[in-house]
Amino acid sequence: MKNDQIHDQHSGTRTASRRTVLRTAGAAVLAASATGVTAGVARAAADAASEAASRPYDVIVVGAGYAGVTAARELKDKGLKTLILEARGRIGGRTWTSDYAGQLIELGGGAVDPKQPNVWAEAKRYNIATVTDGGTIDNYVLPSGNGFAVVPIADASARIKSVFTPFFDGVQQLFPQPYQPFAQPALLNDADKLSMQDRLDQMRLSADDLKLINGTTGGLSGGSSKRGAYTMLAQSWALSGYTYEGYQSINTYGLQGGTVALLQAMLTDSGADLVLNCPVAKITDSGSGVTVTTKSGKNYTAPHVIVAVPVNLWKTITFSPALPSEYTSVSTAGIGAPNVKKIFMRVTNSSAGTFIAGPQEGFPLSTTIPERQLSDGSTLMFAFCLDPTLDATNPSKVQSVLQQMVPGIKVLDTKVQYWGADPYSLGGWACRQPGMLTGPYRTIQQPRGRVAFATSDIATGWSGYIDGAVESGITAAKQVTTLAASTR
Repeated sequence: MKNDQIHDQHSGTRTASRRTVLRTAGAAVLAASATGVTAGVARAAADAASEAASRPYDVIVVGAGYAGVTAARELKDKGLKTLILEARGRIGGRTWTSDYAGQLIELGGGAVDPKQPNVWAEAKRYNIATVTDGGTIDNYVLPSGNGFAVVPIADASARIKSVFTPFFDGVQQLFPQPYQPFAQPALLNDADKLSMQDRLDQMRLSADDLKLINGTTGGLSGGSSKRGAYTMLAQSWALSGYTYEGYQSINTYGLQGGTVALLQAMLTDSGADLVLNCPVAKITDSGSGVTVTTKSGKNYTAPHVIVAVPVNLWKTITFSPALPSEYTSVSTAGIGAPNVKKIFMRVTNSSAGTFIAGPQEGFPLSTTIPERQLSDGSTLMFAFCLDPTLDATNPSKVQSVLQQMVPGIKVLDTKVQYWGADPYSLGGWACRQPGMLTGPYRTIQQPRGRVAFATSDIATGWSGYIDGAVESGITAAKQVTTLAASTR
């Protein structure tokens, strides 16, 4: 999800998108994951939940997104039996392969890339092909003065690059080893105090140039560039190879069958038992074992637990003993970007042809991107919305906003996921706030007693991406394996 928001906006020529899939294979995986019956002894029914409560497990994993499923698979390889408790009626967390307009779509995160080694290795491991979507883009719709201008894609890309690249001056010194972000503590301590708005203020851009960049910084931050840490975006730049071309190419590849195809393969391999529709209310660490209590009052026990839900959700779970202040303060402040909606729509009558739109910060829609042409002559597009007041389920409301950028365009219908209001995410992609990386971040990556944590929000590398979720799941499994060996 985050990678769509940031990087597609800056693609010079879009030769690929994330959601090209083989529909037949993808639909089969969707059906399987929706019923929760394909992983080991995976279950969703009430009687299966009761049975799972009475079975012995080495580890309970809370959350069936990429972090939790990766952890379960890694634990299986260490000989540990795992139960996964998932609040939703589906697997995937903040990834969500769904269906709209006769197409498979990703309502959450969807992109993978060779520069993201963890998820790329997983796709190869399970023989899940990476795919690209052809198609040309005619124009870029950019802010101009008090309105918008339609600019040929090559000209627009060159202009954006010229403004965007200086935003990252000094990043190679700040993050010389992108997967070891604390390698330059003196530089990092100063840089991590900056919001993205602080960095923009340092650049003293013209009003027009500022609009070319603050749509990205504001969008990543969840609405305001004042919220997001400069180091969050700077590390992504470093991980991308310190170049505009590397940075803007992150969204080239998707997974055949959608993100759910790879996740289902990993889940099946894990041999884990899965209970869906099972939100967790309390986690109690007695010192000799852990009890997980669901909102329905059912108790599950195991020697160890991995909490594999977004940081924003930690505050909704009662921990006993209570988590230290670093955990609670970060969860209250939030890492997952607030107010995030992802909107899919069918459009016609575009006066700008096939276009990407990159509005300035504060506009109701953020990045708007074409997905593919449909057989009925309409274009499937998606956009991000950070305006909590816009009813994106109403096509006419979305059309009235879109027409401010592209006069005459028509929105036939929409499909929306409001991540900010989703009770099991409470936010979208990860975006640390100023001071978090050098403050509580390293602490919240660590276990507390017999409880470990796994989420892309706390990844050391690609935080906020599928790759970061896989990385964090691997790390949490290692932590628990070490704990299990020391407590036998």
